[in-house]
Amino acid sequence: MHKPVVERYKHNPILTRDDVSYPVATVHNAGVVKYEGRYIMLFRSHRRNGRSIIGLAQSDDGFSFHVHPKPFLVPATEGVFAEYEEFGVEDLRICPIEGEYLLTYSAYSRHGVRVALARTRDFKQVERVSLITQADYRNVVIFPQRFNGLYARLDRPHSDISPWSIWISYSPDLVYWGDAKVVMKPVQYHWDEMKIGPGATPIKTVRGWLHIYHGVFPTMDGSVYRLGAALHDLDDPSRILGVADEWILQPEDPWEITGYVHNVVFTCGAVPEDDGTLKLYWGGADTVMCVGTAKVDELVDLCLNCSRKALP
Repeated sequence: MHKPVVERYKHNPILTRDDVSYPVATVHNAGVVKYEGRYIMLFRSHRRNGRSIIGLAQSDDGFSFHVHPKPFLVPATEGVFAEYEEFGVEDLRICPIEGEYLLTYSAYSRHGVRVALARTRDFKQVERVSLITQADYRNVVIFPQRFNGLYARLDRPHSDISPWSIWISYSPDLVYWGDAKVVMKPVQYHWDEMKIGPGATPIKTVRGWLHIYHGVFPTMDGSVYRLGAALHDLDDPSRILGVADEWILQPEDPWEITGYVHNVVFTCGAVPEDDGTLKLYWGGADTVMCVGTAKVDELVDLCLNCSRKALP
């Protein structure tokens, strides 16, 4: 039997709505990072009115999490953010850089979806910085290093001309972003042919920046969300060295196949370990949180040796 690239944790799901003390309908799509030796998970939950908030959970081992009794981030109620977060905050990513943690998340409102950026140093106090995209953008991940003094990010604007591709742009101050260009597109009649989007914060390896992304394939029974891997150049992240032709994870377990949104594995976070492995976290069917492990070198090899074109 062929060994899977990502080995699922045998006690998945690791977090469900039953683990949360305040009323929520789901727990999914979490950013995860190590902070002072512990794992911090910032997960999305639907409230019972259908709108989303962000909760916080902590773990000593990356598998068993304890949820904080109060939400971490809820829609703003005053200032410019209140207008653009009215319908919820979703799918948060965490970028550790220069002694702080940048948080990017989807802000939903009557105006559509934009991406907001906040920062924290201790996961207690949060400062909202800016709304860093127009509508309709989602899935912003920031590289945890500057390039020639500039921050770099991957995002996924929606366009009917070039639907749901991954772009890169740069900023001197985290507020104003520019020099944007497309770096990766879906492939026709491929597992990610419908749309692709950034997933977890890129991870630095000796051979490049490893990026776990999501891809979507349309079927007669609805769309299927899977995970794939791409490798960006260490010095020029707009240059993609390889994209794995095969997916690395697809919905298989019952809680990934059936739930709030069927047939979904969706990542917002991955944590590299000192032993060369990676803990990969994903939401199952927009309902529960799961985790698995993979070897970083195997993922990089897959990008370089079993590759398809980034821009077909």
